Amino acid sequence: MFKLDARLRNDTFPVGDLPLCSVLLMNDAQFPWVILVPRRAEVYDLIDLSDEDRRVFQQESDQLSQVLRKLFSPHKLNVAALGNVVAQLHVHHIARFTDDCAWPHPVWGRQPAQAYTQSQADKHLAALKAALEL
Repeated sequence: MFKLDARLRNDTFPVGDLPLCSVLLMNDAQFPWVILVPRRAEVYDLIDLSDEDRRVFQQESDQLSQVLRKLFSPHKLNVAALGNVVAQLHVHHIARFTDDCAWPHPVWGRQPAQAYTQSQADKHLAALKAALEL
């Protein structure tokens, strides 16, 4: 049975569910940062997904990437699955800008997260839900 890792649950806002993945907004107002988590138990790497789930995951990742481009017009999209701290498969989709506070480095580990205000979070959640049709 699928259960979202507590660290992901505590660090994000739920956006909604696509056919395979839960969509989560990372609670860091410095970056438009969304995470896809396939709702499958005991899955740690993309190769652990079935062939069909990998196909669906790729479609959902592409859809989310297009939405981030449309909503935020980033200079670059960072899409990565690391899992060194949270082993459950989750894939970060981060809209990056040449003037963001971490550029050109990775966003994690360089500066503390800055939580969204409720109004900022509500604005991003509404935009993401509308664009993803959730």
